[in-house]
Amino acid sequence: MQKVDFQDAVDSAVAGDPRYSADAYHFLHAVLADAVKAQRKRTGGADRHVGGGELLEAFRRRALRDFGPMARTVLDEWGVRCCEDVGEMVFLLIAAGAFGKSERDRREDFAGGYDFHEAFVVPFLPPAKREAAHDCEGGARRDG
Repeated sequence: MQKVDFQDAVDSAVAGDPRYSADAYHFLHAVLADAVKAQRKRTGGADRHVGGGELLEAFRRRALRDFGPMARTVLDEWGVRCCEDVGEMVFLLIAAGAFGKSERDRREDFAGGYDFHEAFVVPFLPPAKREAAHDCEGGARRDG
């Protein structure tokens, strides 16, 4: 497969499915680079495919690092509201020729990765509100 210019792939993805902003795709590209770098560090330089779970964790870490308490707001603005959205973006970039795919990769790899509220809001709540967010009856979350 011929290497596609990343910007051309982003333009194609946004034109075909405008749910996510171009900025979201560029952020995802940086996240993938982070995940590959971390993986090479762990494996002593060996190249190995980055799976959905690894990519989601790199996405969470980078969003918290880059945007801090504004992470959820920025991601919402970009149209990225859950882990499944990250997976959709990955597969749109695969279809556009920007990302590679193994035969084991599936959209379902991104389902239920983590709750965006828990990942991007709760860490910045004051301690009493953080406890209340985790101490809910019937599994319902209190955002107050």
